[in-house]
Parts: sequence; C-alpha cells; structure tokens
Amino acid sequence: MDIGNAALVVIDMQNGFVNHHSRHAVPAVCDLVARWSAAGRPVIFTRYFNYPDSPYERFFRWDRLQEPPETDIVPDLTEAAVHAHAVIDKTGYTLFTPEAAELIRQAGWTDLVFCGIATESCVLKSAADAFEHGYAPWIVTDASASDAGPDVHDAGLVVARRLIGAGQLVTAEHVMAQLTAGDRATVLE
Repeated sequence: MDIGNAALVVIDMQNGFVNHHSRHAVPAVCDLVARWSAAGRPVIFTRYFNYPDSPYERFFRWDRLQEPPETDIVPDLTEAAVHAHAVIDKTGYTLFTPEAAELIRQAGWTDLVFCGIATESCVLKSAADAFEHGYAPWIVTDASASDAGPDVHDAGLVVARRLIGAGQLVTAEHVMAQLTAGDRATVLE
C-alpha cells in the first residue's frame, strides 16, 4: 500500500443503510476515519441518493434513501464528513462519478482504501472500478459490512478476492500499521 498517495473512501455510511446487520461497522469506521484524519491523510465520503423511477425502484421495487434522515451520514460521522476532503453524492453503486474521477486524478492518489456499507454492492463496485481505472484498491474487511447480513458481507469479500485480488483485502490494523510506518518514514526523510 502506498500510504503516501492514498485516500480513505468511506462508502455510504448513511442512516438508511445502518441496521442490526451493519451497525457493528459504525465504530470501526469511526475509529479508522479518526486515526486516518489525525495523520493528516485525505478522506472522501460518498452518499447514495435514490430517486423516483430509478433502476432500484424499477427492478428491485426499492424506494428507500430518497430523503433525510435516511440519506444523512450517521451521526457518529457527521463531523468527520464536514471536514472531509470531499463528499461525493451518487445515484448508483460506484464512487466513480465524473466529479470523483476528476478529484482522484487531480489529487494524484494511486491507492484508494475503501470501508463502509455495503460490502457486496457499493464497496465492491467502487473497488472493482478503482482496479479498472488503474488505481490500487484496498477493502478494509473489518470496517465494512452489509445491511443484508454477515453471509452477504462474506459473499462480497469472496467476489472481491476474485475481482481485485486476495491481497487487496486488509484489516484496519494492517492499514494503521501502514499509516504508522508511513509517518515514521516521513519523519526520517
């Protein structure tokens, strides 16, 4: 992981995606964001917005996350989102809106570290798109969850191993070790 050229991407940590299956990820993501931010590294948040006659309504009959409070970032992360490098609003699974793609290109980030909800959809799709755009994607497995349950989270990780490589799945502890090592290297330079 090139921690010096990495951004932390917090995917869809919104009230409407937090339930009994995914709630455990909130403190893990909060800790990761706090430690990453304290090291002065860039953080990006995404927010998903559904809309009338969206593919989600047409194909899934799912009409949630169209307005607050469901679309709001969870209270534990609201302040972090306010101070984030960027908040990207999207109407699909991926981080890679035109705005986000340009932001990442201009910033010169080579590595994107993903956490959030939902592992099998928005986290996975964003990481796979990062891979296809030539960036090194990393999924923080213990700071991600699925609102559909642990089996679906695990299925997302199985697919991620196939799409982006097993070595790209890391723990928060691994990321923090890289961050600490990167800070020590900066001090030594």
